[in-house]
Amino acid sequence: MMHYRAIWISDVHLGTSGCQADYLLDFLKHNEADKYYLVGDIIDGWRLKKSFYWPQSHNDVVQKLLRKARKGAEVIYVPGNHDESARQFFGLSFGDVKVVEEAIHITADGKKLWVTHGDLFDGVMQYAKWLAYVGDTLYSFILYINRYFNMLRVKMGLQYWSLSQYLKHQVKNAVSYIADFEHIMAREARLRGCDGVVCGHIHKAEIREIDGLLYCNDGDWVESLTALVETHAGELKIIHWPFIKGEPIEIPAITFKPDVEVLVKEATL
Repeated sequence: MMHYRAIWISDVHLGTSGCQADYLLDFLKHNEADKYYLVGDIIDGWRLKKSFYWPQSHNDVVQKLLRKARKGAEVIYVPGNHDESARQFFGLSFGDVKVVEEAIHITADGKKLWVTHGDLFDGVMQYAKWLAYVGDTLYSFILYINRYFNMLRVKMGLQYWSLSQYLKHQVKNAVSYIADFEHIMAREARLRGCDGVVCGHIHKAEIREIDGLLYCNDGDWVESLTALVETHAGELKIIHWPFIKGEPIEIPAITFKPDVEVLVKEATL
């Protein structure tokens, strides 16, 4: 069992068939923290409005997070665009989970990190929301195909692999969009007097420095199966969790000026 000062999780998309709830539940069973940040799109309200999908594994994830809060961990929920209905509850707590518009996290070594989902700084979401809905439909179709592809991979003893993530990285416009988003988030963190930002939204886990600001994206639990963690020494790391029922391993540290580092958990299936 690994224990951290903080864990950031976002873009779980509970309520969709693309959500990899079993992997997240396994991650939560093997990792503990003093503080948990749920950085938006935990529940996919967009998809639930169209059709109800809520298997037991999705309920288990919610119960696991609530149990951690009951046992004394601080759980902070920053809603995103897919769970935007929760934004009407800013300032309230549900089952010891605090709902906030944004948060500030102070690392063990004194760095000030702005925590936000990121959709409010996405031009598509702000000025062409209809396009975001169209993209969501196409994205769901790709995830549908990917679901059955990965069922076959699991039977073969292989780790989870994301078709949608692969396609995004091959498309020039998608790569450009991600780069623009990252720079906008770093700029906004500077305007708020912070040393860096932790966000989600674009489903691309990353830790890097942009113009002297620390940009951290905790990824997602649909494509990349990643979380961001802070050790008790103040080190920030991205953990990749593509196996179920594995044992955690020692994870190398990431400095304040890191390139992207993805950490794979060994497992015996």
